[in-house]
Amino acid sequence: MKTINLGLVLFLIFSLNLAAQHRGNYNEITKDISRQNILSSGNAQIYNPTVQKQINQTLHPSNILTVDVKALQNVSATTYTALFNVSQIGPSAEITNQLMKERIDQIKNRLNAKGITQNNIAIDVISFIPIYEVEVTKKLFSKTYTEVPKGFELQQNIHIQFTKTNQFEAILEACAQSEVYNLVKVDYYIDNIQDVYKNLQDQLLKLIEEKKAYYKVLGFDMSDYNVAIADDKYCYFPKDFYQSYQAYNSISVEALDKSKGVTTAKKQTSYYYQPLTYENYDVVINPSILEPVVQIGMNIKLVFTPKPIEKKDTPIVETKIDHKYYVISPNGTIDVKELNTKK
Repeated sequence: MKTINLGLVLFLIFSLNLAAQHRGNYNEITKDISRQNILSSGNAQIYNPTVQKQINQTLHPSNILTVDVKALQNVSATTYTALFNVSQIGPSAEITNQLMKERIDQIKNRLNAKGITQNNIAIDVISFIPIYEVEVTKKLFSKTYTEVPKGFELQQNIHIQFTKTNQFEAILEACAQSEVYNLVKVDYYIDNIQDVYKNLQDQLLKLIEEKKAYYKVLGFDMSDYNVAIADDKYCYFPKDFYQSYQAYNSISVEALDKSKGVTTAKKQTSYYYQPLTYENYDVVINPSILEPVVQIGMNIKLVFTPKPIEKKDTPIVETKIDHKYYVISPNGTIDVKELNTKK
């Protein structure tokens, strides 16, 4: 029985490892992994419904022209700011503050040796409050519960600014040596964001002119169209694009040592950086990235509608009435004379 169980365990581990090599460590619900988009039966038919819809899309001709262009630029941060939270407790306010100061000074000295000076470090005091405990007083026929102060808790945030991503490892090490482990976040900053927007605008204007020239070759005179416009711009930071996944393989190897059945191990939650993809963009500047970047985009949409045909004015026909006047004699005679009024 032991030999059979051991063989079964090895077979399961081997099979799961093979599956993991093809699927990767995360299982996307939206089927974004390329290998999952191919059916194993037949001639590699396209499974992705989005691709199917795009290929089989039916075009509907129209005399309304649309120019919709999108541009994206990947920008490396100029500076970074790491934020750590530090908590310190002590029996009195003075001792608590002194213990916190010693930890902070140690971090500053270590970072100064790594080229991060005091000017790149800022301290933000969050809270300084007493800590209470319940003291039970026993009497003859009753007990009383009283809150009494037992110490103080001081919380501070450390803001550390740096300019190169390889400095972050030294920052983590310096903080960890002072028992500071709570990394709250890392902010990214860029100094020339207006220059980036101007570059995107120039790229889109060039692309718009090319598309207008394309329509002109097809026989459309753009001067015969009225134009409407809509535009948009945006800026996304790496913190907006981290996604989580759990490891696919969850079999414990302890089962081999203990010669027992398969043991289910706890799946660890991991995170990875998933930036904006490029399939919806006409222009991508700095498309190849190695580290998380700031992604800045701009969209411009123009809709050209034919000008209404002007109707020619219909000539106005004037009707002229020629009046005639007659004078009848007062004595009743039939002698009627026409009165000439044209003199």
